[in-house]
Amino acid sequence: MEQVPLTAQKRTITGRKVKTLRREGQIPAHVFGHKIKTEHIQIKAADFAKVFAHVGETGIIDLQVEGLSSEASAKGETKKPVMVRGVQIHPVTDQILHVDLYQINLSEKVKVNVPLEIVNEAPAVAKKLGLLLTPVTEAEIEALPQDLPESIPVDISNLAVVGAEIKLKDLKIDRSKIAVLTDEELVVAQIGELVTKEMEAVEAEIEAEAAATVEAAAGEEVPAAEAAEGAPPEGEAAPEGQAEVESKEKPQAAGAEQSRRATGAEGTRSEEKKKD
Repeated sequence: MEQVPLTAQKRTITGRKVKTLRREGQIPAHVFGHKIKTEHIQIKAADFAKVFAHVGETGIIDLQVEGLSSEASAKGETKKPVMVRGVQIHPVTDQILHVDLYQINLSEKVKVNVPLEIVNEAPAVAKKLGLLLTPVTEAEIEALPQDLPESIPVDISNLAVVGAEIKLKDLKIDRSKIAVLTDEELVVAQIGELVTKEMEAVEAEIEAEAAATVEAAAGEEVPAAEAAEGAPPEGEAAPEGQAEVESKEKPQAAGAEQSRRATGAEGTRSEEKKKD
């Protein structure tokens, strides 16, 4: 595997003061490893971004550290092969806050998670027969640093029908140099149905609830409409039959009122005569 060069400087600023480094375009980092004393370094943000985009967490970086002691330089300790083991990113600005670099021994095997890369196109997807599902996106492997692949290809050109699948054990990996630690029975690519039975059941349930809501709303409107049926709209005359009844009731009411007035008047006159 190709080793990508990267230059860093020895770091003397630690703790909360590293904020000043970030404002100056530097990333605080440290180098650690098996039987290796941790070193604090700083890297130009722009330089690290370019290298990390190329190697990711599986590639080897040829790290050159400037500012170390003359003794370290004499021992050749200023250059070391490292791999990215962790990158802290600001949740809002996406700024890289800190980097962990693991110093490796080129003669010792290392364990890493390698991404699975989908290649080619599935005929079932091209013909719109199904959807491509990728439940597993990476696999853990163990190998010497120089034998580590940047990614593991997953060729889906043979997935032609719904239900067709590819397992991790089906992938082309040089197992003489690479040990796969992830369960190889895991499905890494599969053609699923365009609309699953579960989705059909959910859609049917939603439609049933919507129909029940409309029916209930319609049932509430009927009694209100029936109650208002006998009353004429505002500004309109009452129906002919109703108008006749009302016209008959009005004279009767007027006659009764006149009768009450006459009776009251006679009673008043009789009382006056008695007084006389």
